Amino acid sequence: MTASIRLSNLITRSLSSRAAAHRAMAKSALFADSSASTRLKRYNHHIEKAERLEASALDNAKRSAGGAV
Repeated sequence: MTASIRLSNLITRSLSSRAAAHRAMAKSALFADSSASTRLKRYNHHIEKAERLEASALDNAKRSAGGAV
């Protein structure tokens, strides 16, 4: 049981780190040397990806806690 909890924590941290990276990419997309529509598309893409990763991290945390979170 302990090993599975550690693994789920690692997965959750990894997903959260990836989400943070996508949020950073979204912010930098706003300042890129591209057209406004391209910057907005890139921003939205990265924000949506970050939201999906955060949702996955939350689901993993709930499963590892037995649904108590």
